[in-house]
Amino acid sequence: MIYKRHIPFLRAVFIHSLTAFGGPLSHLGLMSRSFVENRKDLTQKELLDINAFCQLLPGATSTQTLTLIGYKRGGVSLALLTLLIWITPAFLIMSALSFLIHINGYNPHKGVFKFIQPMAIGFLLFAAVNTTRFLKSYIGFIISILSAVFTYFFFKSPWIFPIVFILSATISGFLEKQILTPVVYKQKRVKWFYFIFFAFLFISSGVLSEKARTENWKNRTPFNLFENTYRFGSIVFGGADVLIPMMYEQYVARPESKQVKETNNSVIKLDRNVFLTGAGFVRAIPGPSFTIASFVGGTTMSNHSVMLQLLGCFIGTLGIFIPSFLLIMFFYPLWENLHRFQTLQRIMLGINAAVVGIMFASLIFLTIDIVKPILMESTINIALFSGVLLITFFLLRFTKVSAPILVLGTLLLGALL
Repeated sequence: MIYKRHIPFLRAVFIHSLTAFGGPLSHLGLMSRSFVENRKDLTQKELLDINAFCQLLPGATSTQTLTLIGYKRGGVSLALLTLLIWITPAFLIMSALSFLIHINGYNPHKGVFKFIQPMAIGFLLFAAVNTTRFLKSYIGFIISILSAVFTYFFFKSPWIFPIVFILSATISGFLEKQILTPVVYKQKRVKWFYFIFFAFLFISSGVLSEKARTENWKNRTPFNLFENTYRFGSIVFGGADVLIPMMYEQYVARPESKQVKETNNSVIKLDRNVFLTGAGFVRAIPGPSFTIASFVGGTTMSNHSVMLQLLGCFIGTLGIFIPSFLLIMFFYPLWENLHRFQTLQRIMLGINAAVVGIMFASLIFLTIDIVKPILMESTINIALFSGVLLITFFLLRFTKVSAPILVLGTLLLGALL
């Protein structure tokens, strides 16, 4: 049961879903602003702890983090409602795009969206600076620096995040000498249902998809689509930067290979330009970038009726987000139960330090990646980019201006300039 006392929290989640531009690391900065500083739903340390835990699992990290904020506040029912409210606006936008994809010439980095990227970098800078106060030992500083270096040079590898966390946890567990205050946690019951259901869906969707392929079922596309997106949601580390290339290989590159053309002409395939339009669009809207699956689901069913295309949007969305939800509901109580051990607390110091390093590495990598094309433009565009980034950071750091106001102001600036 969702009590009335949770309505303000759900309202904040809805506002977050409309204003959270810039990807998972920028989303973390927004969560820090909205749910830590403004609403006091949890502490900054708890937010970092949840985010570090989610980084260790496959799936949409920012979605898992926000879902667990809801879980800590009101249990599984509030967690599920938080998830639904968070993904709905982006789901609706990307589903609509799958119907409107025939409109050509859209560029998500022009017009009102022109300054969204520097604003997102400003949020990320704020979040990174805000978390440095948790580096309270020289071991933590060393781990954060090493994490930043390794993450920067191997940013596009899907395995860099779990590897960095494992190494950081190991170093901190053995070398961290801080005297930690004993933490008392109420023992949580681990619910095996979530993992069993996760495994059941993984296996059964694979079996049905393969059966539909080998027997060439007339309506095989929904089965193949669910298996594809559920598999992606179950194995993808590194967020949308990894998910989008995997989807590109599955739906664009693989169907054009000689082997597939010779053996399976009915495989799901998307036009390259159509897929890249969706991949660009999802970067320019608020909410989780994993809703690229909503667009892919609708587009793969675009040759069918409107109702079947809508079904494709739902299947793609469910397939990509269900694994994340089931995995965190199973593993998070186990994670909390281990907190009473001093060794795990030392390990968490290392993981939190790694989060700080990853945030700074991502900040540098994304800034350079975005600035490269701007350097080819006029000096005034470079100045505007820098100005929006710095103004965003200073307003977040030294004022109480809310995230929605910043986003609306940035969109208005883009429309005017």
